[in-house]
Amino acid sequence: MYQFFVEDEQIGADVISITGADVNHIRNVLRMKPGEQVRISNQRGRDFLCSVAALSEQEILLNIEERDIKNTELASKIYLFQGIPKGERMETVIEKAVELGVYEIIPVAMKYCVVKLDEKKAQKKVARWQEIARSAAKQSKRSLIPQIHPVMNFREAAAYAMQCDRCLVPYENEAGMAAAKRAFEHLSDAGSISVFIGPEGGFAGEEIEALRGQSQVLSLGARILRTDTAAITMLSLLMMKLEQEQEQADAQAKE
Repeated sequence: MYQFFVEDEQIGADVISITGADVNHIRNVLRMKPGEQVRISNQRGRDFLCSVAALSEQEILLNIEERDIKNTELASKIYLFQGIPKGERMETVIEKAVELGVYEIIPVAMKYCVVKLDEKKAQKKVARWQEIARSAAKQSKRSLIPQIHPVMNFREAAAYAMQCDRCLVPYENEAGMAAAKRAFEHLSDAGSISVFIGPEGGFAGEEIEALRGQSQVLSLGARILRTDTAAITMLSLLMMKLEQEQEQADAQAKE
């Protein structure tokens, strides 16, 4: 079943209207026919099961069959603060992070970032990254499209990260796994979780010290991970733990 996103004004009492680029995709790429089912979400995470009612060159009309079907979002909102990597690694991080359930992604210009973006280039990059997030959200049947923030400097990003209930910082020079074990306990008690990932050059000493006082600094093991691998590893662990805790909570509620 295919997934599409709409704005609130496109949702009527019994019908949802799809316009724009998705019309061509539905008609000419997917070649959908009346009666086929699709999953529709708005930007507030509300989900609908619909069927195609009518197709034209400008608009697709969908009949609403079920409202508020199963939401696919994690119980806690995860904010990924990613030190900007070189090449296409940021695109990989965004695609995989969206699939793994991230809520927002904040690109961070850090001291040891190889890539230095001026304002004009940064705006173009963010626009492209947002489209990648949209595509990944459709593919993975998310209930919302994660926001890609404009590039922040380290100080701005750190201040934003500290607004979350919990901040986790994987650091290549941290020893032992005890801190990691503690960090992943009772995750669902935190409504929001920030994850700070350093760039290829790693965290500068002053950056990690600025985060250490208000965060849980932890190790991901004895091997040095690339920045994109570290992000995907952290988000995978968080997703699995949150899903497990939610499943346990649902089972207890039924008892």
